[in-house]
Amino acid sequence: MALLPVLVAPDPRLKIKAKPVPQVDDTVRRLMDDMLETMYEAPGIGLAAPQVGRPVRVIVVDVAREGEAPQPLRLVNPEILWRSEELATYNEGCLSLPEHYADVTRPAEIRLRCLDERNETREMEAKGLLATVLQHEMDHLDGVLFVDHISPLKRNIILRKLAKAKRLNAEAV
Repeated sequence: MALLPVLVAPDPRLKIKAKPVPQVDDTVRRLMDDMLETMYEAPGIGLAAPQVGRPVRVIVVDVAREGEAPQPLRLVNPEILWRSEELATYNEGCLSLPEHYADVTRPAEIRLRCLDERNETREMEAKGLLATVLQHEMDHLDGVLFVDHISPLKRNIILRKLAKAKRLNAEAV
């Protein structure tokens, strides 16, 4: 396994719509393993392939709490089949928008279909934090960041701060 570099906004590659994966093979499984290692090291609870520069519809998630055994989920070509009318608001962050957080409201429960690491079609239901994280990561597959769900003023402040930090880092090198 290998750690992968995580793209940081406003990198334009984060806004690209990812392509479906035709089949889960060893290359895709290796990508998912590397993404999990990268996510755990960050530390984070979700990561989408576009965040590591791979424009394919692959996400990994693990919402196990500290002290619990890891419960990694590997999802390929996930698609939401149903969303609850009930909404939930979570303070979201993102490895591609480091140290920035905002309240985002999303459906509280979802049902989705995806391919698993064995290339088998699965359906699953999620609620609470897991539903939020899955929706957040699936947004990345369509070039959507959590800041796209907040007010334009807050979004612009966060993106300007990230652009400035990127410029300062480039000048320091």
